[in-house]
Amino acid sequence: MLGIDDWAWRRGHRYGTILCDLERGKVVDLLADRSAESTECWLRTHPGTEVISRDRASLYAQAATNAAPQAIQVADRWHLLHNMTEALTEALAPHHRLLNEAARMAVAAEPTPQPEQEKNGSVTPVTPARRLQQQNRQRRLDRYEVAMEKVREGRSQREIGRQCGLSRKTVRRWIKAGDFPERKRGLRHSSVETHREYLEQRWQQGCHNAAQLWRELQTRGFFGRPHTLRDWLQKQYGRRRERMQKPTPQLRQPRISPRKAAWQVLKQPEEAQHFLDELYHRSPQIAALAATAREFCRIIRERDAVAWPDWQRNAAAGPLAGFAKHLCRDEAAFLAALQHLWSNGPVEGQVHRLKLIKRSMYGRAGFDRLRLRVLHAA
Repeated sequence: MLGIDDWAWRRGHRYGTILCDLERGKVVDLLADRSAESTECWLRTHPGTEVISRDRASLYAQAATNAAPQAIQVADRWHLLHNMTEALTEALAPHHRLLNEAARMAVAAEPTPQPEQEKNGSVTPVTPARRLQQQNRQRRLDRYEVAMEKVREGRSQREIGRQCGLSRKTVRRWIKAGDFPERKRGLRHSSVETHREYLEQRWQQGCHNAAQLWRELQTRGFFGRPHTLRDWLQKQYGRRRERMQKPTPQLRQPRISPRKAAWQVLKQPEEAQHFLDELYHRSPQIAALAATAREFCRIIRERDAVAWPDWQRNAAAGPLAGFAKHLCRDEAAFLAALQHLWSNGPVEGQVHRLKLIKRSMYGRAGFDRLRLRVLHAA
């Protein structure tokens, strides 16, 4: 069971070939170049290969076909998904203007975060950090309600912790609290507090220059940094809040690249749902393209070889026709990837180990010593 991949002597300039035994998880040989001739020669001198896992490079496919025709060639599934992403990105590239228009409309359709009203009547803007804090609290609240529901059903603390992903100590603490325990904010004592009286006096006298006040505090034994005093003044006298209430400058119009749009089409994250709905509404062609791309990813992940002929016919009539045509040329390896568990994952791990060894001996040895170290390293 052989895995074949390339490795870089110098990225973009010079490459070699690595061959791994997938059953034992070990490197069996290194080749100094990346060519069909050298790979074919190695396969002829080492007969008996039954399965060859590779990426979609044509040179390795050609070498395996010529030297080991009896071997089953398996295309690597990660490379298939990566190739689909690249093909989808290329298909979305001509629609960059439509992508940006959909992104702007999606941002306009999203609800504007409303500022929170604090106990003292002041308004706190909803910053990204504050929004993340709210999301984390809601997540903890949901887990608390599920745990308390199981408590009312009479479940044991150990069982509740196991089902909710909590420690038994946490479940016990929640039960004793009797209500959802809010996280307490830690009280921080500033080193400026010891000079509060002097600072209030100077502030009333009209000295609002933080740098001047910091120099004066140094003569009174203050060892803090200037930003420590500046932050304290902003908190005490509202300068920061006044600056927040000023009108914000006009933000740049949102833009989205074809590559990012392709990622969102395939992953469908929750925060991109408005953009995707707007994009599909504006362009039924892109909606059909996205459905075809997601169906291909489903076929790979679920190993659904039965759906391959239908996908092939649908893709041949759309923007992914070129990608489907290339897959048909390597159809046997593609179908083998859906039927067999072998992949190039272990080979990629060996390539990373090779990089570490190569860099540790950089400039002090050539290919022969590198090959020996890779073959015999534990």
